[in-house]
Amino acid sequence: MSPVLTEQVNILVKFNEADPLGIVWHGHYVRYFEDGREAFGEKYGLRYLDVYREGYTVPVVNVQCNYKRSLRYGDRVIVDTTYVNTAAAKIKFEYKLYNFTTGELVADGSSLQVFLDAPTSTLQLTIPPFFEKWKADHGLILPPNNVKR
Repeated sequence: MSPVLTEQVNILVKFNEADPLGIVWHGHYVRYFEDGREAFGEKYGLRYLDVYREGYTVPVVNVQCNYKRSLRYGDRVIVDTTYVNTAAAKIKFEYKLYNFTTGELVADGSSLQVFLDAPTSTLQLTIPPFFEKWKADHGLILPPNNVKR
C-alpha cells in the first residue's frame, strides 16, 4: 500500500476575499486549493519552481469544487491537500476545506495538472524522469496490478 502524502495549511480569510455581506466569493475557494498545493510542494519538494527547473510546467487542466458552507471575512480556513497517486503523467490532488473554529467541512474538491515541456509547451504523455524519481523517493511507485488512472 502506498503512503498517503498530505499537507495542511491554515489561512486567514481576508477582507478583499469577501463580498459586501462578508461572505467569501466562491472563486477564492479554488485559490485556497492553490495555497494547499503550494504548501504541499514546499513540504514534499514539488514546488512549481522545482518542476520548472527540471524543464517542465504543470498547468491545471481541471478543477472541481463542491461548496458545503460559506466562509466569512475573519474566519480561518484549514486546507487539507492530499496527493492522489496515478500511473499516468499527471498530478492529481484532493482537497478538504474546514472552518477552523467550527471544524465544519466548507468545501471539498480536486485538481488535475499535466506536464508540459517548458520550452515548447508540448504535452508529455509519459511521466518525466524527475517525477518518477520523486514518486520512488516517496514510496509511490504503483505495482502493475494496482494501477490507478
